[in-house]
Amino acid sequence: MSNTNSGGRTLQTVSMAARVMSVLKENDGVGVTELAAELEISKSTAHAHLTTLVENEFVIKRDGQYELALKLFTVGQYVRDRNPLYRHGKPQVDQLASETSQYVHIVTEENGRGVNLYQVKGDTSVDGEYQTTKPQQRDHLHYTASGKAILAHLPEERRREIIETHGLPKRTENTITSRETLLEELQEIRERGYACNDEEEIKRFRAVGTPVQAPDGEVLGSLSVSGPTSFMQGERFRETIPERLVSSANVIEVNLNMRNRR
Repeated sequence: MSNTNSGGRTLQTVSMAARVMSVLKENDGVGVTELAAELEISKSTAHAHLTTLVENEFVIKRDGQYELALKLFTVGQYVRDRNPLYRHGKPQVDQLASETSQYVHIVTEENGRGVNLYQVKGDTSVDGEYQTTKPQQRDHLHYTASGKAILAHLPEERRREIIETHGLPKRTENTITSRETLLEELQEIRERGYACNDEEEIKRFRAVGTPVQAPDGEVLGSLSVSGPTSFMQGERFRETIPERLVSSANVIEVNLNMRNRR
C-alpha cells in the first residue's frame, strides 16, 4: 500500500516544481520575490517556474500573488475516488458518525505517513482547526490511533523502515517516543484488533482505530473514531466503540473480498 523511493533517475525541474507548490501551500500563496528567497533561487528562475505552473493550470495568479489552483483539487478527488478503501469504507464511516456523533476517519499510509481519505463530522463532535485541517496533513503514524492500527499490521521490515525514516517525534506527554515501548504496544494492538490514542496527539483528546485488510492480509488502511476525553472514556472508549469499529472494518473487508471474486 505504500510507495518508497525507487532510487531511479530524477528530473531537477520536476523536483523544483514540487518544491514550488509546497511553498505555495505552506504560505497560502507567495509573490516572485518571496518564492525566490524561500528556495534560494533567482527571481527570473522563480518567475519561470511559476509561469510554467500557471500555463499548466496548477497555479493561478491573483493580485500579484501566486496560489495553488483548484485543478489540484480535481486531481486529488480522482485519486481518492478510485481508492477501493474509500469506495467501500465511505458508507460504513457515514453510519459510524451518525451512531457515535463524533468524527470518523478513513486513513491510509503512503510514504510512511498517514493520509486522511475521508472524514465525517458527527452531530455533537467538537469542531476546531485540528479537524478542519486534518485532511490537508500527513500524520506520523505512531501517535494516532489510525496510524498505530496500520503500523501494527505492516510487514516488520516496512514498519522498521518507517520508524527509522520518520522517527518518533513527541506531541504530548503521552506520546510514545521509545521504539521498544511502541513495538510492545503494536504487538498488543495485533492481539486485540484495535489501537487507542490516549491523549498522545492532542491533550484531552482520544481516538480508537482498527485496520482494514485485503484478503491476502495486506493492510489497506484503517477506520477511527475520535473525540474529547469527556466522551471517549470508560466502557465507551475501551469496549463499545472498539467493538463497533472492528465490526465496520469486517463489513468493508467482506465487500472488498466479494469485489475481488467478481
